[in-house]
Amino acid sequence: MSGFLEELLGEKLVTGGGEEVDVHSLAARGISLLGLYFGCSLSAPCAQLSASLAAFYGRLRGDAAAGPGPGPGAGAAAEPEARRRLEIVFVSSDQDQRQWQDFVRDMPWLALPYKEKHRKLKLWNKYRISNIPSLIFLDATSGKVVCRNGLLVIRDDPEGLEFPWGPKPFREVIAGPLLRNNGQSLESSSLEGSHVGVYFSAHWCPPCRSLTRVLVESYRKIKEAGQKFEIIFVSADRSEDSFKQYFSEMPWLAVPYTDEARRSRLNRLYGIQGIPTLIVLDPQGEVITRQGRVEVLNDEDCRGFPWHPKPVLELSDSNAVQLNEGPCLVLFVDSEDDGESEAAKQLIQPIAEKIIAKYKAKEEETPLLFFVAGEDDMTDSLRDYTNLPEAAPLLTILDMSARAKYVMDVEEITPAIVEAFVNDFLAEKLKPEPI
Repeated sequence: MSGFLEELLGEKLVTGGGEEVDVHSLAARGISLLGLYFGCSLSAPCAQLSASLAAFYGRLRGDAAAGPGPGPGAGAAAEPEARRRLEIVFVSSDQDQRQWQDFVRDMPWLALPYKEKHRKLKLWNKYRISNIPSLIFLDATSGKVVCRNGLLVIRDDPEGLEFPWGPKPFREVIAGPLLRNNGQSLESSSLEGSHVGVYFSAHWCPPCRSLTRVLVESYRKIKEAGQKFEIIFVSADRSEDSFKQYFSEMPWLAVPYTDEARRSRLNRLYGIQGIPTLIVLDPQGEVITRQGRVEVLNDEDCRGFPWHPKPVLELSDSNAVQLNEGPCLVLFVDSEDDGESEAAKQLIQPIAEKIIAKYKAKEEETPLLFFVAGEDDMTDSLRDYTNLPEAAPLLTILDMSARAKYVMDVEEITPAIVEAFVNDFLAEKLKPEPI
């Protein structure tokens, strides 16, 4: 276990009081569940979370008044109770060390040292963190993500009765009655054999309302084509009246608004960090794509349904938001010709497929997304924003969260060049330029 933790966190962590703790000592203490708390001292929601998380952490470990535990070697002989096998590590985005010190001083858990800025950024990218505060739980032995939305764990299970909060099958989480907007009630067992879209949305959210209008048409086309498909609306509305008003526009099913526990469990299951989000599942309840929103907007005729992920995407207005989710390889081609874009995709695709398969086998997020960008206003704006050369073809990796870019400006781009560029990036051999 310590090997994985040291690869993830480095050799040293610090306590709120500034004392160093060896990461390998976590294994000696029998830590089985690791919480990564992403936040910042300047965020009021993070300050609120720190207070509630401290109470939660203390209740679970039975040591609310204690610090984050013994240093190297201390206490290793005592077998901890199951819930004492939890440890939390704070991963900060603070840019000021004094503010960081003030913020972590009262934390009863551990933190990445302030100086470990590169490692912090790698963790933000690895787990696709887009909002703060965020809390995810990992299996400390395998590194697998156990729960992507720990904030809901604190709210829904304050005593830790469901520890260690591992993911449950969709069929189990969705179990219960579902509604149609005419008041009809159906059992969740009626979903068997169907592809399912789990739609997290709310009436108060303008992008949600825009997507719903498109999704209604997509739903109709898919059903008319004879496909077994159902959508489940999971509301984030602020009142039952708003839920009813919004749901009246939808021809599909919904989790009852009053069933807050089930809505929350679905949010926890899929680690929802923002809305609208459309998760598309196969008939066995396994995730096909988390990018249902992008797929619906890009495929008006629903020809690609059920939208199995493509290794390489053509950059567009609707999927450009994914550039903010982590490092992205973007091959710019100076042409509006679909043939040239298709040739560029075919060049990249074998490398993309190899990377995706490698990380899927490890049950980890792919560390790169792959795009081809043609010539249009959106691409011009991206080039301007990132201050890229006008050359084409141009091979780049853009890391928006780190405000960093990596550029391969050569006359001819070959598969060997792309593969070497990707491998060097993943091995951290490339020197970034600022965006």
